[in-house]
Amino acid sequence: MLEIKNVCLDLAINDRNLVDDFSLVLNPGDKAVIIGEEGNGKSTLLKFIYDESLVDGYCNYSGQIIKKGTVAYLPQMFIHENHELTIEEFFDNKMGTDSAQIVARLGIPIDLTTSSQCISTLSGGEKIKIQLAKILLTQPDILLLDEPTNDIDLPTLEWLENFISSCRQPIIFISHDETLIERTANVIIHMEQLMRKTKSKITVSYSNYEKYIKIRNQAFDKQMQIAKKQRSDHKAQMARWQQIHDRVDHEQSSVSCQDPSTGRLLKKKMKAVKSTGRRLEKQSNDFLEIPDMEAAILTQFDQEVLVPQGKVIISLEMPGLYINDRELSGPLALKINGPQRIGIVGQNGVGKSTFLKKIWETLSPRKDITVAYMPQNYVDILDEDLSPIGYLAADGHKNTTTKVRTYLGSMKFTSDEMLGKISKLSGGQKAKVLFLDMVLKKANVLVLDEPTRNFSPLSAPEIRKTLTNFGGAIISVSHDRKYPTEVCDQIYELTTNGLTLAAIDA
Repeated sequence: MLEIKNVCLDLAINDRNLVDDFSLVLNPGDKAVIIGEEGNGKSTLLKFIYDESLVDGYCNYSGQIIKKGTVAYLPQMFIHENHELTIEEFFDNKMGTDSAQIVARLGIPIDLTTSSQCISTLSGGEKIKIQLAKILLTQPDILLLDEPTNDIDLPTLEWLENFISSCRQPIIFISHDETLIERTANVIIHMEQLMRKTKSKITVSYSNYEKYIKIRNQAFDKQMQIAKKQRSDHKAQMARWQQIHDRVDHEQSSVSCQDPSTGRLLKKKMKAVKSTGRRLEKQSNDFLEIPDMEAAILTQFDQEVLVPQGKVIISLEMPGLYINDRELSGPLALKINGPQRIGIVGQNGVGKSTFLKKIWETLSPRKDITVAYMPQNYVDILDEDLSPIGYLAADGHKNTTTKVRTYLGSMKFTSDEMLGKISKLSGGQKAKVLFLDMVLKKANVLVLDEPTRNFSPLSAPEIRKTLTNFGGAIISVSHDRKYPTEVCDQIYELTTNGLTLAAIDA
């Protein structure tokens, strides 16, 4: 069992409240997902639940966490110090009687656990797999998982889905995979930042995701409808009252001094009118609040950004795909014409990100197209020592800076976040910076490695919609199970044998 009692978390740098008086009891069989927009503190809350010291210096906190049993934690980012370990050193003799079964279910060859291969050479999905394997080998009583679905292939994702669904241990997880959330979560913890990030709100719903969103939207619409009607009716009442007040006031000013009787009647009438006015003003104190809901916001691409039909975007042939001296895949051939939206799928370690980077390197020198690249690891192109404004308005011109500030403000960045280092932003906020950079550059060819991976399940539909409406060409890798049917015209599967055209599952 896990009990959270009256937890409050405030950012140390500016006292912004992330969590206010949050309490929760998690019992065996509960699968709680934490959702919310980028930068709302989801990972910070999960770290605090696991170990308060992980947020020391970053957050001021109060409250109590009561844990019964052992707790295992999967961080969002692979611990940097472990990158230079071999896989055998990473597992550190943790292999026991059930190890082979656990490792096999994750799609990891058993001999890999004793390999001298360096972890830094593994793909993102392979790193997630070995971390999950090491955690599960400890047979924990409580699981805390921060983005376990990042970069894992579809077979492993389906295994993880089944594991979470059948697990008796209580689980709190963060995920941007809508399908996983829809199929596994029975407790929704929704973190919001309202009123320009001056007010935090946490909603806990003991229901599935689809039901929660439906009830939330219905409640919002109903409260908005009632609140607006109350204000509309009150405005009409006040207008009628003002007319009466002005008429009586006019009559008072027009009454003759020779008619004191009428003057007294009008004075009495004005007293009653003013009393009615005070009563109407007090009524507004009992109105329902105009509801505030944090909305997913992403800047749209310019509709004038296009790629002509039939224009050759890329015609690439490779004898094979290699990383260092290790062959990942056999011969590859890819040709894309015009504004096609291409998706590439395949198992972890087969070289999807390596292939996408090769495509980017091939396209980037071209002068007839404007290419933008979102790598799996954002630091590959983001200078994290710069601020978002410094990165996006590199020319330093006042007009550019003003434009960037406006865009970032519309995407819910605070002034501190605009001016602070990119390294301090959440993964989703960094992704927003990259998307905005694509928009500002008017890129008409996008090379995207997991474009929705760091966006909340509330934002991901907006990302997919934005990419669907994009007038240029897209070459992408994604494990988002809704992405192929909503965004892509064609899907290619990358295997050890090469690249083949695959069907898009409806």
